[in-house]
Amino acid sequence: MNTLTKSPIFAANYKKDCMKRTIFFVFFASLVVLSIFAQNWDINTLHKINSWDGKFIRNYNKIISRTEPYIAIGVPVAMALAAWVKKDHELLKDAVYVGTSVAGAFVVTYGLKYLIDRERPFDRYPDRVHAYSHETSPSFPSGHTATAFALATSLCVKYPKWYVIGPSALWACSVGMSRMNEGVHYPSDVLAGAVIGAGCAVVNIYVNRWLNKWLFGN
Repeated sequence: MNTLTKSPIFAANYKKDCMKRTIFFVFFASLVVLSIFAQNWDINTLHKINSWDGKFIRNYNKIISRTEPYIAIGVPVAMALAAWVKKDHELLKDAVYVGTSVAGAFVVTYGLKYLIDRERPFDRYPDRVHAYSHETSPSFPSGHTATAFALATSLCVKYPKWYVIGPSALWACSVGMSRMNEGVHYPSDVLAGAVIGAGCAVVNIYVNRWLNKWLFGN
């Protein structure tokens, strides 16, 4: 046994095993530290944004947050109606692309919400976060932000003009900020929602190539 433990092969394998364990420990410890840091950053940043006060700020964020679902649904519906009235085939295709981008972001977001089931910040930190609206669904990711960025990105893809890109980006970012100011989402919820929304719009470019063939035959 002593001869085996002193053999070069055993020593090499033992060193490799120790190295693997060390790497795993460092990796795991890094994840724990990063998680703690991220959570602290999340709640500290939210606390600051949630504390932004003033009549204009509160009313602005309230309006932006409350009207987001109507805008996200209303824009593609209005495009489809305009296409039907004008008999504009290309505008109808654009309406389908924008509408399915928003719908895709909604489905992905709410699927993740109930899969991850993250507690709302005002429930977890009632002493640090005040909610200015009532939300019952899980926190992560932000559905309002996801559909806002899906709408903004899809509009920018179809109409890459400064007068579309600028207002669309400003509105989508305002939606995300309003959700934090209202105290209903962490910054990480909003960032994830933005990525999901923009990502759904980009992926939908390729999905709609197939969808156009199925719906319109070209």
